[in-house]
Amino acid sequence: MLRLVLPELADRQLNLLCLGAHADDIEIGCGGTILRLAAEHPQLAVRWIVFSGEGVREKEARSSAEAFLRGVGSSEVEVLHFRDGYFPYQGADIKDCFEALKPDFAPSLIFTHWRHDAHQDHRLIAELTHNTFRDHLVLEYEVPKYEGDFGNPNFFVPLARAQIDRKTALLREHFASQHGRDWFTDETFRAIARLRGIGCRAPEGLAEGFYVSKIVL
Repeated sequence: MLRLVLPELADRQLNLLCLGAHADDIEIGCGGTILRLAAEHPQLAVRWIVFSGEGVREKEARSSAEAFLRGVGSSEVEVLHFRDGYFPYQGADIKDCFEALKPDFAPSLIFTHWRHDAHQDHRLIAELTHNTFRDHLVLEYEVPKYEGDFGNPNFFVPLARAQIDRKTALLREHFASQHGRDWFTDETFRAIARLRGIGCRAPEGLAEGFYVSKIVL
């Protein structure tokens, strides 16, 4: 079991790359960790990319990202318009976006989808992340869904109750279009945080879990 010790990076510039297939993926998967990083690293520089968002979903994605990143040193939010559910058939164009990003931003840490996620769009973003950023620290986050694809993460970030409270409040506030989904509830997000908190014996009993395939010290 591995635990991310964030205070050790407190005096270093931290460049964070957040990648999500759809509006709300980043926030659900690693929103609490982002809030913790923002609090502990005042000079945090963030590049935030959502690959599918149009109309109200784009507005939600932008307003949510702004709220989660409030107070960071610098941030750039980009919402692209790839067709939801069709990413594998748009792979070449999405790959071009990754290639354009590579010389433009040097991340210290990358958040992306889990490579074994049941959603095809999520899997493609994860695969292209590792294909593009081959010697970076990549943390793969999890997103709940009907398919029940949760696994056994091996990397944990303990969180304060206030951070989970803020994460759930921001999700509720900024993603009104999702309120009709039976899984999009405070109870879902708190339950996941509690289970991951148990998995790493977090001080306040709450955490987010990630998958990491390689760490080089």
